[in-house]
Amino acid sequence: MSRLEVGEKAPEFTLLDTDLKSRSLKDFLAEGKPVVILFFPGAFTSVCTRELCTFRDRMAELEKANATVVAISVDTPFSLKEFKNKYNLNFTLLSDFNKEAIKAYDVVLPELLGLKELAKRAVFILDKDGFIRYKWVSDDPGVEPDYEEVIRKANEIAS
Repeated sequence: MSRLEVGEKAPEFTLLDTDLKSRSLKDFLAEGKPVVILFFPGAFTSVCTRELCTFRDRMAELEKANATVVAISVDTPFSLKEFKNKYNLNFTLLSDFNKEAIKAYDVVLPELLGLKELAKRAVFILDKDGFIRYKWVSDDPGVEPDYEEVIRKANEIAS
């Protein structure tokens, strides 16, 4: 499996959202705006909660970029729905329970606390045509993305 790089076309995926509706990357791209994909290891964990709540709180800054935000983990759609509701997350959460997207995007965290194949913490920003324009992947699940950089890049890509 090759590592995805900036400039490459992002792999297509179809995953269930928190309402058990199938959502594909092409559906998000059809809106004609940049897509910010957040991969995260697990709902209800301290660092993931802080990260997704930070994006929730800074959505207004991303809306200047007119970007669509999508967060993906290997949690079930049912636990993601509870997570979304508890923290009032204002973007789409997708379940990659079958681990297809994390493998396609090469963001598999081999093991964490005995759990196998979770998502690494990662951010991909795609332009409206589905090409990767920004990529950040951490091998350390305790490290959060540089929020300022993500917002700046999303705004650059949109303009």
